[in-house]
Amino acid sequence: MNPVLDSLHEAQGELTTEIDDEQWLAQFDALADFGYVIIENFLPNHEAAALYNYAANLSEPDWNIAGIGREQQHTLNTRVRSDQIRWLHPEVPAEAIYLNTLNNLRVRLNRRLFMGLFDYECHLARYQPGAFYKKHLDAFKGRSNRVLTTVYYLNPEWRAEDGGELVIYGANDEILETVLPKQNTLVVFLSDTFVHEVKTAYRERFSITGWFRHNASNAHRVDPPV
Repeated sequence: MNPVLDSLHEAQGELTTEIDDEQWLAQFDALADFGYVIIENFLPNHEAAALYNYAANLSEPDWNIAGIGREQQHTLNTRVRSDQIRWLHPEVPAEAIYLNTLNNLRVRLNRRLFMGLFDYECHLARYQPGAFYKKHLDAFKGRSNRVLTTVYYLNPEWRAEDGGELVIYGANDEILETVLPKQNTLVVFLSDTFVHEVKTAYRERFSITGWFRHNASNAHRVDPPV
């Protein structure tokens, strides 16, 4: 038996209870007012710890150098970003639990905020010491189906001197938020509105980055792709 998977499966039964709680879900109302929200203690503590252990125990072949752009525009540019990623898949039990949790959240956000969110995709991100991600926007208006960006942090006992902060910028390049990547913190923001960056990390840093998407299917293409 795998103790990491056992811990995640044990947590699975609690997820719906957490998301169904009206007071908990009300925290997301800040999305309507400000376009972003920062939520601490997003998941039960033992599940957050199990996700960290899962990420930290992946082997080197499980990680890929992160690129910029999608499909035909996808390129590698280590001057812009130097993290490594692993896309989450529902066929992997430890990954399916987090995907199911965020899809449950998608349904409830649609009911509460009428956002028309159709799908969710995400990947693990590993920032080794010295890694960073320069200022960027996750989606351009009219050119992407990404609506909401989510970033969930996995590392316990993260300190300010460890770096790796998420910086969110406003319309005039002013700093709106500097978020220390502390375990079990979830950040959600409008993908086509907020320029952001990840400052240089000085110790190994793990997170899960994802996107709630609109349905961009048309006669020539199915989205999300099969």
